[in-house]
Amino acid sequence: MAKSAVSTSAEHLLIKRAQDGDRGAFGELVRQHRAGVVNVVYRMSGDAALAEDAAQECFIRAWENLHRYRPRSAFRNWLYRIASNCALSELRRTRPVVDADGLQLRDSRQSPEARVEERERASLVQGAVLALPDASRSALVLREYEGLSYRDIAETLEIPLGTVMSRLNYARRHLRSALADYMEAVP
Repeated sequence: MAKSAVSTSAEHLLIKRAQDGDRGAFGELVRQHRAGVVNVVYRMSGDAALAEDAAQECFIRAWENLHRYRPRSAFRNWLYRIASNCALSELRRTRPVVDADGLQLRDSRQSPEARVEERERASLVQGAVLALPDASRSALVLREYEGLSYRDIAETLEIPLGTVMSRLNYARRHLRSALADYMEAVP
């Protein structure tokens, strides 16, 4: 508990310094949260280049609006809300692309056939996630890829807890349906 209290206290100090105009403090906040922001955008878009661009836009918007941040909610949640909005804005401007080449393989000693199957499976799942409506995809990405609690998702997306549960239920049903043929074929 002491470690998280120190981290929270240290983060609040960085936020306060950044709100007072300290670009170095904001740079440290960016360093701490960059990977999570890029991951949220990537999982929502399937495009690594778009994820980088939207993450950059997220941090620009965060810097410009940092004076509005209030520590009622976690800073991470505030950033993820901005990242989700940036991702959705970018997706509206561009067509989503599945970047199967950027997917990580679990075991480099797998046979070539197993690697192809792994890549195909990951591509199918990613395609099914990308096919979800924006609202459901946002909730699913924050829950399944970022590990946020239902309450944190509600806070991040500024929606009621019941809506989070509904969107996640819809997303999971849709994924089960979209991947049903594949799941039946897997031994």
